[in-house]
Amino acid sequence: MKILVTGGAGFIGSCFVRLALQNPSLEIVNVDALTYAGNLENLASVADHPRYRFIKEDLCGLEGLRRIFDEAKADAVIHFAAESHVDRSIFSPQPVFETNLRGTFNLLEAMRANRVDRFIHVSTDEVYGSLEAPLEADENFPLQPSSPYSAAKAGSDLLVLGYFKTYKLPAMVTRASNNYGPYQFPEKLIPLMITNALDDKPLPVYGDGMQVRDWLYVEDHCRALLRILEKGRDGEIYNIGGNRSLPNKEVIDRILAFTGKPSSLIKTVTDRPGHDRRYALSSEKLTKETGWSPLMDFETGLKATVDWYRSNPEWVQHVKSGEYQSYYAKNYENRSHELSGIA
Repeated sequence: MKILVTGGAGFIGSCFVRLALQNPSLEIVNVDALTYAGNLENLASVADHPRYRFIKEDLCGLEGLRRIFDEAKADAVIHFAAESHVDRSIFSPQPVFETNLRGTFNLLEAMRANRVDRFIHVSTDEVYGSLEAPLEADENFPLQPSSPYSAAKAGSDLLVLGYFKTYKLPAMVTRASNNYGPYQFPEKLIPLMITNALDDKPLPVYGDGMQVRDWLYVEDHCRALLRILEKGRDGEIYNIGGNRSLPNKEVIDRILAFTGKPSSLIKTVTDRPGHDRRYALSSEKLTKETGWSPLMDFETGLKATVDWYRSNPEWVQHVKSGEYQSYYAKNYENRSHELSGIA
């Protein structure tokens, strides 16, 4: 099977590419615009793999996508490409809607002309909004997005499902909880706190730090996608959770313990506008239909992630330079209260 992956140089996409290539029956075509979070170093281990090909292309260019589909003749598409950082969407909403909505629309139009057997649109639990405990969102839960990012993702989810109903495009939507693991761009909570702690820099925590998130190891997420690719039903939504909900403050305490750094590094900062208090979802449908369940327990996965960042300072330095550094200077200088990166 030939799979066309969008955003395969990003954090989750690159993990999927590396994992999928372990299966000798899978071939990967990776389409990525290489914006700030797309990094081909994430794929250095498979760059010369005979069943892997990289194409640099922006999803916002429909004609380029059509040429790729004409040539690639893919059997399936897995759509990771997105502007995924909530803070960035608050500071500058337009790129989020251009990529997440227009890019998804263009991809769907390209697939209308070049039919594929399977399409998975990778989305987020943030579309369900903030939930009071002990409520968990299943796939029929109403959408209540709170930020430009989650609103754009909710819109793209509905667009995909609309193309399934109207054009019979064989599409599915997945909604995953907070991913963590190696190669994650250091603006999200866990990599930001790890890299700051290792450098003895302040760890900015929004408000009281008691916002609750469910944590999913990135390789478990990618295993779920492979299972959905094999066994999922067209037109369906599948939640993917890690079954490990924790307040952000507790996650940070564990990071400090694994890095051997003092709690004095924690710096309480003003909360983010519209910050959701608690995300929670149920993966019961996915488990029942495909047999998938997460394998990595959170403490083991978090320690492995800390060890990876400790062992790869060159990667961290590279991604924190260039575009990221200029963005940081432009948007965050004298705005430390908005720099926690907490999703």
